Amino acid sequence: MMAVANIQVSETPLVLYALRRADDALILGHRLSEWCGHAPMLEEDMALSNIALDLIGQARELYSYAAKVEGKDNDEDKLAYLRDVRQYRNLLLVEQPNGDFAQTLVRQFFYSAFADLYWRAMMNSRDATLAAIAAKSEKESAYHLRHASEWIIRLGDGTDESHARAQAAIDHLWAFTGEMFTVDDGERALIHADIVIDPGSVRGRWLTTLSDVTREATLKLPQNDWMQQGGRAGRHSEHLGHLLSELQSMQRTFPGLTW
Repeated sequence: MMAVANIQVSETPLVLYALRRADDALILGHRLSEWCGHAPMLEEDMALSNIALDLIGQARELYSYAAKVEGKDNDEDKLAYLRDVRQYRNLLLVEQPNGDFAQTLVRQFFYSAFADLYWRAMMNSRDATLAAIAAKSEKESAYHLRHASEWIIRLGDGTDESHARAQAAIDHLWAFTGEMFTVDDGERALIHADIVIDPGSVRGRWLTTLSDVTREATLKLPQNDWMQQGGRAGRHSEHLGHLLSELQSMQRTFPGLTW
């Protein structure tokens, strides 16, 4: 079988920006899809699957926009399925394994609390396409946050075991949250042009959301300031390579296949 070559992408600041947000949504959506048929109850099986579909929908719009801005022969499928692992720029947080149900929900809570605030602010972007994507994504993220928050409270204020598992998940995943608020020089230029917002501008409200929910859940946020970095620059944990081998398998085996 002939190997399928990785595509090359002209990573201008706007293309790279769109790819980073698309990769976040795609990888987290795939992680959530792994719960299909395995969630603790039918209602949650459907809820997590629907959230995954929302995220994959966001990824499609962002990949399509990245392809349009780049202006070459790449499209959403090529960008999703035919890049090497080092070309993915997603947050390290979203590629972390599902673990138990508590870890999945804490990961979702950390991300959704950020995404809801971020997309709401991005609705004021000078880029009409990004503003439209943000308006749609914020409506979905608001539900994702509400769903995750309710579960964090339910787990944290539940049994001794559910509380312990939720706290362990918070302690484990906390070090992956700082990367959400970092920017490089290219993104800084987009911020100055009012095309994108500075993610650091929503950090205070993000922390308030986390504090309010965890307090009600009788859980505690870590005080550790040390944070993992690398995903935005293409340096990933070992988990992403395994995820991509599954995600890309069909397109790599049958290049250009359509339904």
